[in-house]
Amino acid sequence: MSCIVGLQLKPPLIQAIFSGDPEEIRMLIYKSEDINALDSEKRTPLHAAAFLGDAEITELLILSGARVNAKDNMWLTPLHRAVASRSEESVRVLIRHSADVNARDKNWQTPLHVAAANNALRCAEVIIPLLSSVNVSDRGGRTALHHAALNGHTEMVNLLLAKGANINAFDKKDGRALHWAAFMGHLDVACLLVSQGAEISCKDKRGYTPLHTAASSGQIAVVKHLLNLSVEIDESNAFGNTALHVACFNGQDAVVSELIDYGANVSQANNKGFTPLHFAAASTHGALCLEFLVNNGADVNVQSRDGKSPLHMTAVHGRFTRSQTLIQNGGEIDCVDKDGNTPLHIAARYGHELLINTLITSGADCTRRGVHDMFPLHLAALNAHSDCCRKLLSSGFQIDTPDSLGRSCLHAAAAGGNVECVKLLLSSGGDHNKRDKCGRTPLHYAAASRHYQCLETLAACGTAVNATDQWGRSALHYAAASDLDRRRRVNLEPESEGVQAEREKEAALCLEFLLQSGATASLRDKQGYSSVHYAAAYGHRHCLELLLDRDDSHQDDPESLNAKSPLHLAAYHGHAQALEVLLQGEREVDQGDEGGRTPLALAALRGHAECVHTLLSQGASPRLTDSQYGRSAVHLAVMNGHTTCVRLLLDEVDGADLVDSADAQGQTPLMLAVSGGHVDAVSLLLEREANVNAASKHGLTALHLGLLCGQEECIQCLLEQEASVLIGDSRGRTPIHLAAARGHASWLSELLSIACSEPPVPPPAEGRTGVHPPALGLLLRS
Repeated sequence: MSCIVGLQLKPPLIQAIFSGDPEEIRMLIYKSEDINALDSEKRTPLHAAAFLGDAEITELLILSGARVNAKDNMWLTPLHRAVASRSEESVRVLIRHSADVNARDKNWQTPLHVAAANNALRCAEVIIPLLSSVNVSDRGGRTALHHAALNGHTEMVNLLLAKGANINAFDKKDGRALHWAAFMGHLDVACLLVSQGAEISCKDKRGYTPLHTAASSGQIAVVKHLLNLSVEIDESNAFGNTALHVACFNGQDAVVSELIDYGANVSQANNKGFTPLHFAAASTHGALCLEFLVNNGADVNVQSRDGKSPLHMTAVHGRFTRSQTLIQNGGEIDCVDKDGNTPLHIAARYGHELLINTLITSGADCTRRGVHDMFPLHLAALNAHSDCCRKLLSSGFQIDTPDSLGRSCLHAAAAGGNVECVKLLLSSGGDHNKRDKCGRTPLHYAAASRHYQCLETLAACGTAVNATDQWGRSALHYAAASDLDRRRRVNLEPESEGVQAEREKEAALCLEFLLQSGATASLRDKQGYSSVHYAAAYGHRHCLELLLDRDDSHQDDPESLNAKSPLHLAAYHGHAQALEVLLQGEREVDQGDEGGRTPLALAALRGHAECVHTLLSQGASPRLTDSQYGRSAVHLAVMNGHTTCVRLLLDEVDGADLVDSADAQGQTPLMLAVSGGHVDAVSLLLEREANVNAASKHGLTALHLGLLCGQEECIQCLLEQEASVLIGDSRGRTPIHLAAARGHASWLSELLSIACSEPPVPPPAEGRTGVHPPALGLLLRS
């Protein structure tokens, strides 16, 4: 029904063509119906006739003015369509009327490619004599022979070879026709290619031979044929994998059996030390493959380069039946990898309860220490697998035994965020006040990871909410510093706005709960930072609002004069929204830190334009300088090339004095911009009429600094603004001296030519040669 509706939407001429009525077509043409009318996919009536293989209508349309080489939106011509329909007569008609036999579609496929793919043998016989070569490749580098082999068209392959097709032509991934025939299981084509001289051990870019490709897709007949031709059965690909490896990886048990019977090495390791048994242990459908390998002498305890045994691989992927087979055949149950983890650790990490049960039943040691001296229980709790925790707890051991960092299983559960794990460990005697080596309790971990339910459960047990670690930080500090921004940056898949909002809501819930449970918002760590400081540093607007309602002590505390204020931290880390919240309390916007730098200076230093704008709108002064180097926000912005911030600062006030303001060393913003090679900043300052010849306390101008630092684009900008080439520094060196000393031959020539037209200056000090215009002319001539 949908096809009928679709046809009704086509132009009348196309409808008539599909009806197959030449008289109706003639009538429509006589009534001036557009012979080249396009449908929604840019197909003409001639495309339709060619598709239907109607030679009579095809000729009628061409004689009536149809464009024989018209292309649709896929760049297919009527000839492509006729070949795809295997209509030899239509092909002959089109070619007789000058159809382009070399026309390419969007995939660069010619009519011959289409003929080869569709087994249009007679059409190919018509087209080939008109071609200069049958080896033309498409966008993927495939020739017509590739397409014929891929689709299993033996007669077409035979024809193409007879007409000069290159039997060993390779596509863009170095795949040959034999690779494709082997992969698709076209035995007759493979036999024909081999009999005609195809290289049976050819490799593609990944090092796959035809045997690899046939083995990977389970083409047993092709595999047998290749083995009968005595191909190298243990040939490795680029990753070191043999045909047996790839067959095991893809669960091709019949191929695995055949390869083993032919003598394949069941213990050969690949580049990472994995044997076929590792792959069989891991793969989705590798159960029978594993049995074949084990029954034929594969080493069940062989370890890869990272120490993983086949039993480890079953633990990673949860193949508990295969783990039983390995154990029954001598698999070492407590074998450790390079990190010290046993298969039980791995199964606990990935949450495979059935496999854990199998391992424990078979005698796995639940008290064996793995990475960072963690028990399997640590890993199950850390990864929030409560059922696995229950299995591991039943084995019985001292539950509060710490890992190498002093963390108990309850610490791990609090970080993992599964409240069932936390409750389970607490009910089993876990100490909720136990501290790790840094003095942190499980409550610290739950707060840092934003796990509200875990916080609630731990607090209900009587955990001290104001307990501090070795740096003086409480759980509230950690909750305020929960790094949502960093989590978003490292997340492989971008989070939706809904997920982000949920995470932020959870963070605020944790903070609010701690405050309601008696956490002290004004508590400071050993650096003098409160929770407000941490919330400001990490930019959590909602958390900041909650904390500010409870704590104003950070505003004017004489004991914390050496610590940066929350404003400084928010500005430095680029959190404009946090700045807005902090500024609502009418705080001192130009307060200096220990180095005298204001929040505006720090925002400019880091290039946070939105923060610079927010601070300026609240009255922050761009003229204030720090106490160490005497630099203003403009200096700090230009030295790091933050041109947008520089523009904002200069636009805020009458920037004439700011443009040429000097720091403690007499350096202007222009000098700092040139030293750093920040061309955009240099251009902006010159637009604002910066003094191009201003000198520092050492007498160095921007041009001196540009030559010293080799900033060619900046030098060009300065010379265009007529910077003096004859001004000497405190040691008497002019830019010409520096160009000569630094070996800048091209610049020396240009500076000398400029100096000829520049008025002379007093002789320099320290015995250096004075620069005299007539002498310059002599230098130039020589």
